[in-house]
Order: sequence, then structure tokens, then C-alpha cells
Amino acid sequence: MKKLLLILVFGIAFWSCTENPPSQVDGETELTIYAIWDTTSSKTEGIPLANAKVILSSEYGVKIYYTNSEGMLHITHLPSSTYQISARANIPNQPNKMIVGNLKNIEIVSGNPVVDTIFTELVSSTGIAINEIYAGGPVNNIFFFYDQYLEIINNTDSVKYLDGIQIYRVSATNDGTADPGTDWGEDGDIDGVTYAFKFPGNYGEKNYPFYPGEFLVLAQTAYNHQNSVPTAVDLSHADWEFYNQLSASDFDNPNVPNLSNIRLDRTTDFFLSLTSDIVIMVNGKDSLWEDGMDIETILDGVEYQSSSNSRKTLDERIDKGFAFSPPKYSGKSMQRREAGVDTDDATLDWEIIDTPTPGGM
Repeated sequence: MKKLLLILVFGIAFWSCTENPPSQVDGETELTIYAIWDTTSSKTEGIPLANAKVILSSEYGVKIYYTNSEGMLHITHLPSSTYQISARANIPNQPNKMIVGNLKNIEIVSGNPVVDTIFTELVSSTGIAINEIYAGGPVNNIFFFYDQYLEIINNTDSVKYLDGIQIYRVSATNDGTADPGTDWGEDGDIDGVTYAFKFPGNYGEKNYPFYPGEFLVLAQTAYNHQNSVPTAVDLSHADWEFYNQLSASDFDNPNVPNLSNIRLDRTTDFFLSLTSDIVIMVNGKDSLWEDGMDIETILDGVEYQSSSNSRKTLDERIDKGFAFSPPKYSGKSMQRREAGVDTDDATLDWEIIDTPTPGGM
């Protein structure tokens, strides 16, 4: 009898100390999205955006889905998080135009179904854009990253010109009081330039044509880096090369034209941080980098970070998000999801790709 009593006492104590199981399990949330191609100014009517690509970005990474023939997407078993959502579709026979819409900061909480509508609109390419950033280096264990490159694209239907265009790395801070890529003096320009290189010629000249749909590879060093590391990228046939004419040791491929250094206090090559940085391309109308880059002259700007929890610093007038970067020495690259398509939200416009693709998608 005493044994039975002890068992009952311990059983009641154990039961009273055990927490009740949760009523909701994370990952049970449902999301329903309706993508509408808005054709009215009131945004109350529109055409369902059928078979549109829907991109969901959160702390858990990026996932791709597609709407059905009625422009609807229904997803189940989503984990709780804050999501950035984009819907986009191509227009047949119009490669320089796309229908795009975004939803920002959508809270998904387990057990609470979410229904929302993305109103999309026509986005046309307006000029030259940065299309790929390869910064992290190839797979290796000797800290080799000298095969870095940028790829740019003319995603319009007209000839553009490279004369005077400048490429900046923007990673400096204002004595710790201001972040890189921000308007330090609130005077309409972006500050924090650490490297500044320039195409030949001057703004408005037309000596270096850039043809519609053309990709150009801008190599840190135009060399076959596979001679140094077998997993590296062969950039010996790059279209342009960053070359610092003030350096006694910077390699110069005589068969590849140069972007030259215009920051005369720098004697190093155009290096990018392996996992987080800001790259800005300007038209060259404002050639004084010392006082910042006039926002109206910026052709494109991209910030990349290694974590969704990283703090964004690039001014939102240039871009509202940042691209996720691959791990350093992974051999992976960052590229726009659709060639040259820039919706000013890099979080949704860019993706990590397993293999660099210099000169194309």
C-alpha cells in the first residue's frame, strides 16, 4: 500500500511539473498570394499574373514558386519568419521589359494563415547594370581570391557608351560616425569611396560603344588564374581589366583594355571584400569622387552581405535591399535572377549561383 501511495505521489508531481505541449507547431502556416498585373490607376482591378515566378526570401534562405493559371499561389508548412516576396513575369518578345511586384516584411506566424495580393507593374531596363559579382574566390586553402570580377550588361534596346563611366568600391566610414554608402552630409551624394577606377574618355563622348544585350567582364586581373589555382576562373579573355597605373607590381594584360585608377593615393588593385561590400557604378558626369557621388549620376549600386541579419548601409535611394553573398573560398558567385533586371531591391533581384558565369547567364 505504501509503494502504491509513493507511486501516485511521484506521478502527480511529475505530471504537475511537465509543460503542456504547444498547441501550434512551427512550420504549419499557410500563405496564399494573388499576383495581379495592375492595369488601372486605382489598383482595384487587373489581370491575373499566370505562371509568374514568386520569390520568398527569409532568414531560412530563398525559395522559388510559381503561380497557377489564375495568378494564385498557395503554400503550406512555412516556418515562422519575416518574408520578402516578389512576383515577376517576362513579356513575350520584349526581353528588356518585365512585370514585377514586391511585398516587404510580411510576418508569417505559425497557425495564422496569411492571404495577400501583389500588384505588379511594368519595369523597363533604363541603362547599364551590374549583373554579376564574383568576389569570394575559388575553392582553395591558400587564401587565393585574385580571380575576382564584375560583369555588367546593357539591358536596353539601344547602344550605350562606356566613355568616362566609373566603378567604385564603397566601404569607408566617416570616423565611425557614418556608414559606407550613405549621404554623410545630407547633400545628395553617396560617400565612403575606397577604390575608384574609370573607363577611358569622358562623360558624353562616344568612343567605346556598349551594344544592346551585351555582357562585359571587368576582371580584377585579366589572367588565366587556373595557372595558380586549378579551381579559379580563367579571365585572360576578359573584356576589360582593372589596372592601377601607380603600382609597380600590378599585372597588365596588353590584350585587354584598362579601367585606370583615379584615386591617386591608392597603389593597389581593385579588390572587393570577400563576403560583404558595396559596388557603385556612375556615369562620370560628376568626376570628383572626393566629395561623394551625386545620386543622380549613379547608374547602379549593389550591396552584398553574408547574413540576412546583417545591417544594410547603402542608401535606399540606390537600393532597398542587399544581395546575399556565398561563403568565401566556395567558388560560388552572385548574379541577378534575370539578366539586367533591377527593381532596386537586391534581396529579391540577386541570387547565389554555384559556378561563376563570366560573359553570360
